[in-house]
Amino acid sequence: MDKPTIELKLPVIPDMELIATHTAELIGNHMGLTEEQSSEISMALIEACINAFEHSLSTNNVFIHFIIDDESLIIKVIDQGIGFDKSKVEIPKIENKLGGERKRGWGLELIKALVDSVEFESTEDGTTVTMIKKKNI
Repeated sequence: MDKPTIELKLPVIPDMELIATHTAELIGNHMGLTEEQSSEISMALIEACINAFEHSLSTNNVFIHFIIDDESLIIKVIDQGIGFDKSKVEIPKIENKLGGERKRGWGLELIKALVDSVEFESTEDGTTVTMIKKKNI
């Protein structure tokens, strides 16, 4: 049997990531996730959506798939942008950020810290971020 899947198609306009986080919260409640787990999922999802919105300039939509598994929630954030080379993404230096440098740039590191596993697949046709949050840790 296929795993239950919820699919969203979000237009690239301000605050649409909140629809994704609201959906994630409802799914988390259904799965019996803790409030802390749901909050971590929401924060990771916001970062992934904002990255997709910022870097998918060639498309008007971002797609989000929530796949419900007995053991975990799998979330895929899919854009149809130009892609990126993860090896060329630099981790920001904290001292520069504290000194007034642009505050963005922490998204990938934050996502890694908030979910149990994350994978980035990127080509010139777009990027898919797959995040997994385990039900019981």
